[in-house]
Amino acid sequence: MKIAIDGPAAVGKTSVGRALAEAFECRFVETGKMYRAVALAFDRGIPLGAIAIEVTESERFLLNGEDVTDLLHTPEYDQKSSQVATIPEVRAHLVKLQREIAAQHDVVMEGRDIGTVVLPDADVKLFLRAAAEVRAKRRMKQRHIEDYRETLQELTRRDDRDAGREVAPLKPARDATIIDTDRKTLAEVISAVSNLVRERLGRRCQGG
Repeated sequence: MKIAIDGPAAVGKTSVGRALAEAFECRFVETGKMYRAVALAFDRGIPLGAIAIEVTESERFLLNGEDVTDLLHTPEYDQKSSQVATIPEVRAHLVKLQREIAAQHDVVMEGRDIGTVVLPDADVKLFLRAAAEVRAKRRMKQRHIEDYRETLQELTRRDDRDAGREVAPLKPARDATIIDTDRKTLAEVISAVSNLVRERLGRRCQGG
């Protein structure tokens, strides 16, 4: 089973993806953390060819065998991960790793190019979207940030970078189901996408 979830930052991909993975007994892969791990590796002077990243069943990220999960979700690596994602060699390296994971496990994989590049043969493709203003407020709540203007500017800069890059720009796959989350609660989004997965996969769905 391969479920692809794409969309911009702070749109709810991780929460939705984790819920789907639990419901349908899949491995959840948050690919953005893989790019953060590459950025961390570069900061440590590790060349791309020597970077090995593993994603465990419990969603821990191992960089060359070291658990670096707790180092990855910071504003610094939010920006650095988007920057390294514009490097074609980095994307090629991680796409290879991501496809290997999907070949070994049933997966719910979220990111920005899963349905278009990483898993174009995914059984279900979802694209979540919401206005930048809504996403900025969500990010502030998630990370206990008080500066709305700066948060909105950071998201907008990242949106521009992700959508404007030449390699695998952020966009919905042609056969993706687009879900606007602006006026929906998280529970409503999870319910909608869970029903969609059941409808698409029928008897293959063992969860829920």
